[in-house]
Amino acid sequence: MMLFSIIRFVSYGWVDKFYIQPKFHFTYYGFEWVKPIGTYTYIVFIICGLSALFVAIGYKYKFAIISFFLSFTYIELMDKTTYLNHYYFISVISFILIFLPANATHSVDAYKNEKIRSQEVPSYTIDILKLMLAIVYFYAGLAKLNSDWLIDAMPLKIWLPNQSNVPIIGSLLHETWIQYGFSWIGAIYDLSIPFLLYNKKTRNFAFLLVVLFHVITKILFPIGVFPYVMIISTLLFFDASFHKKCMDFILKIVKIDSLSFYSSQTFNQKQNTTFTKAKIAFLALFMVFQLAFPFRYALYPDELFWTEEGYRFSWRVMLMEKAGYTQFYVIDAETKKKRFVDNSLFLTAFQEKQMAFQPDFILQYAHFLHNHYRKIGVNDPIINVDSYVALNGRLSKRYIDPKIDLAKEYESFQHKTWILPFNDDIKGF
Repeated sequence: MMLFSIIRFVSYGWVDKFYIQPKFHFTYYGFEWVKPIGTYTYIVFIICGLSALFVAIGYKYKFAIISFFLSFTYIELMDKTTYLNHYYFISVISFILIFLPANATHSVDAYKNEKIRSQEVPSYTIDILKLMLAIVYFYAGLAKLNSDWLIDAMPLKIWLPNQSNVPIIGSLLHETWIQYGFSWIGAIYDLSIPFLLYNKKTRNFAFLLVVLFHVITKILFPIGVFPYVMIISTLLFFDASFHKKCMDFILKIVKIDSLSFYSSQTFNQKQNTTFTKAKIAFLALFMVFQLAFPFRYALYPDELFWTEEGYRFSWRVMLMEKAGYTQFYVIDAETKKKRFVDNSLFLTAFQEKQMAFQPDFILQYAHFLHNHYRKIGVNDPIINVDSYVALNGRLSKRYIDPKIDLAKEYESFQHKTWILPFNDDIKGF
């Protein structure tokens, strides 16, 4: 799936559009050094695509999965304008796979090297991937237990009518009961699907629901390959016998005898006990982090959807419709001369749209403007902004304190006091 995704991304011209053309990139806090490298950015994508291929066929697996994790995560960190939950999901999964024996059988490595072959692997190597998928689904469901989603059917009330050209159901998407139905069904689905997949009696039915749910979301919303990634990933919940049949079928096509992967040894017999225990302990701590990290938003005051402090990397999927307007002003500290900033001179239309309602983007762009205008002769530029944001159908309201010189504010994990209060209440997680 990731090989297909990389090919798709490059073929659509998105490498050039999102990473090479822009004059400025919104980097992640602490990762400001991760940036596109001009035309050479294509090399990162080539490395990532080849690594994905080698992981898929199990060739030089350890090297390939480390290479994939590093290259894909580098791509993800180059510009947070393109942030998507499933990019983070792929980075997390690929990191976990570094520690798992995913090439133990039905791989090029196992075909060529009898020493790594194994008919069995420890159950934790499969369960950890299942748990990660369960976290994604269940936390997405928890995030939907809020008043905007359940009581007001927001933002689906805004989004669904825009899809009225969809065949068969398009005309129904204007109906309020449909919008509420989608909201409630979405929450129930996310909260229940991990348990239905874990249960052998309900697994087939659950997988059918997974396919239906993601096909419908793919039809209604432009969310790329994410639905396909989730459909394929949930196959992990099926028994080993199912996967063996699938792989044996593929081997018949390429005319390789499945006995070529047979080994009388189990995986446990080949492991150093101390090393294995240390690895399991590390992965356990990593999963504790994954369980706790999405709740960091509780450490911040004010409404999460408004400030977005702790919003990313927490499996909050398609929960809000936010639109903003930002007008920056540059003031010469000595002459007090004030000038308006034309954002289109520095940002692409997509970057400007994303920047307009995300405070860390606004701050980062303000520092860029400060440095730019200082270089062209403005004395210690003061950066003010008129910013207005509308959230989930509410009237637009002022977002950033217009008196604050953003050039004097700095990014950190602390609460951004220059974000004006929301003065509303969204109850729930």
